Amino acid sequence: MSEVTLTKGGMPETILPDEDPLLANGLQEILENDLDTSLHKLFGFASKNPESIGVWCTLGIKSTELMESYAYFRLAYHRGLDSLRKNGWKGSGFVRWQHTGNRFFLVALNNLANISEEIGDHEEATRCALFLRQLEPQWDKLKPLETD
Repeated sequence: MSEVTLTKGGMPETILPDEDPLLANGLQEILENDLDTSLHKLFGFASKNPESIGVWCTLGIKSTELMESYAYFRLAYHRGLDSLRKNGWKGSGFVRWQHTGNRFFLVALNNLANISEEIGDHEEATRCALFLRQLEPQWDKLKPLETD
């Protein structure tokens, strides 16, 4: 189980566990390579690791269809919320980018906000963007993975 700690300002910080190293390496390889071979591998990873935030987020990044990406990012987001709760998150506090285990969740939330805006779901886009910046106040200064 991961930890929830108090920061100097008193707000709790939740750190999600890292992906399994073999899975993380496979996801990194897929992110760096062409789509043709990636989807088959990703579907295999998903069938063996359905709780993985990274698998669903990577599917969202690699998808060439907007609504398919949206669905994968939504799945990654919900898997992330499940993992946050499992790791002590009580609905508030930080989930910082500096911790590798948090990154796929934050990327999924960011892309969910962006796609929601793109499809005209402005309320959802605003909610996700605000939530992201509450979890990681430095988000706008970071250079996270993008779907482009």
